[in-house]
Amino acid sequence: MSQSLFPKVSTVWSRTSDLYVERGEGVYLYGRDGKKYLDFTSGIGVTNTGHAHPRVVAAVQQQAARLLHGQANIVYHEPMLRLIEALSEILPEQLDTYFFSNSGAEAVEAAVKLARAATGRPNLIVFQGSFHGRTHATMAMTTSKTVYRAGYQPLVPGIFVAPFPYSYRYGWDEETAVDFCVHELKHMLKTQTAPEETAAMVVEPVLGEGGYVPAPPQFMRALRELCNQYGILLVADEVQSGFGRTGRWFALEHAQVVPDIMVMAKGIASGLPLSGLVAPRELMDRWIPGSHGGTYGGNAVACAAAVATIEVIRDEGLLDNARETGQELMDGLGELQSRHSDIGDVRGLGLMVASEFTAENGEPWGERAALVARMAHERGLMLLTCGAYGQVVRWIPPLVVNKSQIHDGLQVFSAVLEDIKP
Repeated sequence: MSQSLFPKVSTVWSRTSDLYVERGEGVYLYGRDGKKYLDFTSGIGVTNTGHAHPRVVAAVQQQAARLLHGQANIVYHEPMLRLIEALSEILPEQLDTYFFSNSGAEAVEAAVKLARAATGRPNLIVFQGSFHGRTHATMAMTTSKTVYRAGYQPLVPGIFVAPFPYSYRYGWDEETAVDFCVHELKHMLKTQTAPEETAAMVVEPVLGEGGYVPAPPQFMRALRELCNQYGILLVADEVQSGFGRTGRWFALEHAQVVPDIMVMAKGIASGLPLSGLVAPRELMDRWIPGSHGGTYGGNAVACAAAVATIEVIRDEGLLDNARETGQELMDGLGELQSRHSDIGDVRGLGLMVASEFTAENGEPWGERAALVARMAHERGLMLLTCGAYGQVVRWIPPLVVNKSQIHDGLQVFSAVLEDIKP
């Protein structure tokens, strides 16, 4: 296939490279020129079981020969029912009723519709730095970068933005940041959106595009308490932080908080398009039949891949591996931070890790992060940036990564930092 077709691909996809890949295996991608790349992007947190895991591939092949599509309005099929059974084993028992879709943004839109239908309230609260998607409602809910919203005004109304405890950005300790954010959230309920008109608070337990910032457990518990107090639904957007990414099945487990609605996607099916939301039956029963749906949601092949994904994560001990290799990565980045003053912060949970670049004047240094990511790519290490200024290099290795591969990635990163050192 000729590279002359590249210009026919829409430029609305912002590109990190022009790499033309032939195949993927485990933590590696292979270019058509034969070069091997250490993929620490996982397709933006999607290929949690690595590229082309044999058990996932086998599940896809076997299901494709039996049934490609069984539309959810018309039939039940075994892969969806098996997926519900598998998810029920890893989710809190009160979250017991499922709706499946294709992408994270679609699932967030569905969660918003469910919350409004179930409460009869119109408004939503989201948090500064959030990324919930680029569709109609989710674009209005996304505050991580203006590029996702600019030029599309007016946005959907009834969405209010509360501060998120990004303690490094504020220059505060974690406790001070949490206290401030909770205080401001309570103030918002008195000044901008009354509790009786607020359907839900929608939160990422770890900010994704906003900078890979874990929400402190005490902040998540405070949200749960406020929602309980006012009858507001707590919606957890676990699109990027789910399916073992943080060393737990879902990031909210770190805070021991159970949401009213959980949204999932990305790592759910190891690369096949699938997303979903789960809520208690009592909530789901308030959703009028036919008021939401989708042709491809719960696709049979994607569901089969998702079942295999859950089995691989469980059987191969990938939650433990994410915690252990994630700590190895954090330790290595911490050591580099001690030698390179431009790395202002290192943070993360499991294998959802950030190194934030800061200039001498204390400002976010997006140009530095972009340069580091580009130079790392040239040396065979694939990384992504995030954050409002693009100042954060995010580390998202597949959960099958081993300590030797983590070391290889850190060596490349260290060499790049040495080369650009003043």
